[in-house]
Amino acid sequence: MRTLCSSTLIGEFFVIGFAGLVAMKQPDLSMGTVWTVCGIAMALCVLLCGVVTRPGALAVGWVLQVGLIASGFVVGTMFFLGVLFAALWWASIHFGRKVDVIRAGHESGPPAPAV
Repeated sequence: MRTLCSSTLIGEFFVIGFAGLVAMKQPDLSMGTVWTVCGIAMALCVLLCGVVTRPGALAVGWVLQVGLIASGFVVGTMFFLGVLFAALWWASIHFGRKVDVIRAGHESGPPAPAV
């Protein structure tokens, strides 16, 4: 699960950075505000990569997904990208858990042969 979730978060890191570049063109937003919000969100993405298997990290990831969707009010394309990344986040968790179960089964080794 860690690999899939981390890959999604790194993708979000770049999307948030590019959205910040687009948001800078908004006349009613200051550059400092845009980069403070984007910087916090980008740092959260990177930090979550390291703690994604800890309790509560997935919930923080979901909050990040909601924030990404809500950023569509500033940059319209982010509605679409936010929903896309929320779906990727769900898939990363869902299929990552399945991979972890399969991997654990393989690490325990094959069953002993019947004699």
